[in-house]
This record gives sequence, structure tokens and C-alpha cells, in this order.
Amino acid sequence: MPADPPPHDLMRYDLMQQDALRGVVKAALKQVAAQGLPGAHHFYVTFKTAAAGVSGPSDLLSEYPDEMTIVLQNQFWDLAPGETFFSVTLKFKGQPKRLSVPYAAVTRFYDPSVQYLLQFEAQATEPAPEPDGKPTPKTAEAPPADDGPKVVQLDQFRKK
Repeated sequence: MPADPPPHDLMRYDLMQQDALRGVVKAALKQVAAQGLPGAHHFYVTFKTAAAGVSGPSDLLSEYPDEMTIVLQNQFWDLAPGETFFSVTLKFKGQPKRLSVPYAAVTRFYDPSVQYLLQFEAQATEPAPEPDGKPTPKTAEAPPADDGPKVVQLDQFRKK
């Protein structure tokens, strides 16, 4: 007798989990904006540069057409974490440049001082409107294959 296929997750727990963990990024940035970086803490934040809502100098973003990693350590200014995005000024080739990044565009958050890593799946974003104001039509994509339950190993995040 064949085994029953796993039930389809209509609640989308995977997306809820990703949103909750992005809340950790937001909370960390809010704490740093209010109190500064404590001790040796510093962050590497990787994000999709072409994601909806990412803004910054076009010359800078064009150098990184897929992903970009920024470091929040010694030289960053005006960190402003909002509810759906954060903005920060960093120096690139000696010039200060302002970036705004939606939390949904973040794919990785890493604090090497305590070996704390969060990785995220890129979230689907709404297409940007064309210059005529009409939205770009979405292309149909096949849903990802369901390879069974998703298990997250937390041991790698625990302090030893």
C-alpha cells in the first residue's frame, strides 16, 4: 500500500517563520540605533539588490546586480530601522552613500563576534510598475516541489 503524500501546508508556516526571524534582525538594528554596538558585536547583512523597495545610488547597486553584503561595524551613520525597512549611510570608495533595504530583501544576517547566523529565502516581491504606471505582469512559475517537512537545526546557533 503506498504511503499517503504529506499534507499541503495551507498555513504557510515557512513564511511565518521567515517573518519572525526577520523580526530578530529588526530588533537587533533597533537596539544598535538606540544604544550603539555593544562590545565586539558587528553585523554582516546580505540583501537582494534588485528586490522591491531597495534604494541607493544606482552606480553602487549596479555593481551588485544580485546580492550585496554590508558591514555595520565601525563606520556607519544614521542607522534608521523602521517597521518594514532600514536605512543606513556607509562609505563606498571613500564616499558616503545612503541605502534603504526592506527586511524582506535580507537573505543573511551574521554577527561573527558570537557566530550568530540567520539565513532567509528570498521572498517573492510585487513587480515594479512600468514608467506608464501599469504594473509589470507576473510570469507563471511552477510551485517548488514539496520535499517533505522542513526541519531547522538550531544547534549551530547555540553558544557552546
